[in-house]
Amino acid sequence: MKPNTISTTGVGSSSPMIINTNVNPVNLGFVAVVSGTVSSYTIQYSMDDPNSTTGLTNWFATSISGASATANGNITYPITALRINIATGAGSVALTVTQSGI
Repeated sequence: MKPNTISTTGVGSSSPMIINTNVNPVNLGFVAVVSGTVSSYTIQYSMDDPNSTTGLTNWFATSISGASATANGNITYPITALRINIATGAGSVALTVTQSGI
């Protein structure tokens, strides 16, 4: 998979980045790049259907939780989506994800 990027600015969550669940094994590498002042952000994942019309998507923290600087991580188990959640700060976070096997 070519790298995909999402970003968000200020307090709140980004739109979800949908992950290809047809790839086995799931191997995702990601980097979150901070611009400006972000005091606390978390990269979150879900195993629910992010396109669900019920709006009941559960989000969980990755290894990047409560961060304030650029960081990277990986996921080696099946997930359906990733997103950025900025808790405090007026800066922005850009999340770039590469999935192996495509």
